Amino acid sequence: MLKKLLHRRKLFLFIFVVGIGGSFQFGFNVSSINAPTEYIKNFINETWIERYETPLQEYAIKLLWSVIVSVYPVGGLVGAQFAAVLTVKYGRKKSLLANNIVAIVAALIMGFSRMARSFEMILVGRFLYGINIGIGLVAHGLYLGEIAPKELRGAVCLTRAVFVAFGKWMGLVVGLRQILGNESTWHLLLAFSGLPALIQLVFLPWFPESPRYLLMDKGNRALCVDALRRLWGSGDFTEEVGDMMAERAQMQGESKKSLLQLFRDQTVRCQFLTAVAISAGMQLSGINIIYFYASDVYQQLGIPKDKIPYVGIGASGIEVLTSVICGFIIERAGRKALLWRGYCFMALWIALLIITLALQDYFFWIPYCSLAFIFAYIFTFGIGPGSVSGVLPLEIFTQSNRPVALVSANSLQWLSLFVLGLVFPFVVDALGPFSFFLFFGGCILAALFMFYILPETKGKTLLQINEEFNKLRDARRGMCSIFTKRPVVPNQTEILSTRL
Repeated sequence: MLKKLLHRRKLFLFIFVVGIGGSFQFGFNVSSINAPTEYIKNFINETWIERYETPLQEYAIKLLWSVIVSVYPVGGLVGAQFAAVLTVKYGRKKSLLANNIVAIVAALIMGFSRMARSFEMILVGRFLYGINIGIGLVAHGLYLGEIAPKELRGAVCLTRAVFVAFGKWMGLVVGLRQILGNESTWHLLLAFSGLPALIQLVFLPWFPESPRYLLMDKGNRALCVDALRRLWGSGDFTEEVGDMMAERAQMQGESKKSLLQLFRDQTVRCQFLTAVAISAGMQLSGINIIYFYASDVYQQLGIPKDKIPYVGIGASGIEVLTSVICGFIIERAGRKALLWRGYCFMALWIALLIITLALQDYFFWIPYCSLAFIFAYIFTFGIGPGSVSGVLPLEIFTQSNRPVALVSANSLQWLSLFVLGLVFPFVVDALGPFSFFLFFGGCILAALFMFYILPETKGKTLLQINEEFNKLRDARRGMCSIFTKRPVVPNQTEILSTRL
């Protein structure tokens, strides 16, 4: 796989340029906000005193801080709703280029918030970051899925997860006190996302638009072939263009669907429900909450508070490493196996973690077991569901339905992130470590779905994958007809004639 990528060097560079301004931004903004928490709270209180000559009460500061944190997924949800329209009307490339302007504006607002003595600017900046990433995740995913060769499609699409993990790691690194996570530079940390946006804004114009978009949405075969040549190098693209033309002929006359129409359409309902199940499984696995709860375990181990960020960087580095490893094995192991086995092992680690967290006050060595299970959980997540879940929604939909389907999956992700972040701290206060049973059940349900329902998509064209779902739908109808078919009862005339 590495040799094929090196042979197509432009494709490799393209993956970096698209990723640094796409899913990287999501990972970075998820992790980087933790470092300046206390400084931002102090800043809110100081500016309030300057304006009204009275300090804010503790609950008011917590409330304002929670609004600043939670407005980010709200912005992401809003941005995701615009993504389908923008990427279809203006293309994947132009959507990403224009989207970088939003990130740069947000970064400027964040950067000058301290000078302007306005915590409201932080709130606005976080909301704009959410809009930027809500659009960027959809456009990034569509772009990757449509420029990847069939034999590398899984590895190329998986790079979206790699850049999410890399963004989380980078957010923790840049957020160290020795770099930008201190009292004098926290506003620069909040503005850091403007730099990746600027890099993409400068370099992305050198790359072509998505070949599939050029042919299937715009009907320009010559530009499609030129884009393939610029991305993949010289070669014969007859087979690839033929597959696109066959798919375009099949969807001829098919109009773009809304989210509600996509759900009502029986021909793609299986794909739609599969995409929803994949996204729900990711959120119910509890990966973001595991990251949150890990700090308590580090403190139980006696790790000094100033050293805990470095342990977090190590845990995040494991996710980056496993995401890269998954890129090398996904085309060999297949999507289905990595998903259902990954969820099974994650359920095992959560079950063991529940036990050790409940017993950590009884034996001095128990917290070390908890730490091992957290690292094992992150390792399993990165090499399985965390990486593969971003690939499947790009493979199971045809060109006309893919943007809306990706928007629905991302919207569910943003909504779940908002609800879990808002509700779970109260659940932890009420149930303690036993609150993780929610994620244990989520992993078990996800594993069962992936094992029994999900078809394998490895090495197949989009039309072949669509046919697999058609077989699944027909099989479900056949099972339903067995239970709903009424027995034929002969009438009285038939009975008499039989007796005679």
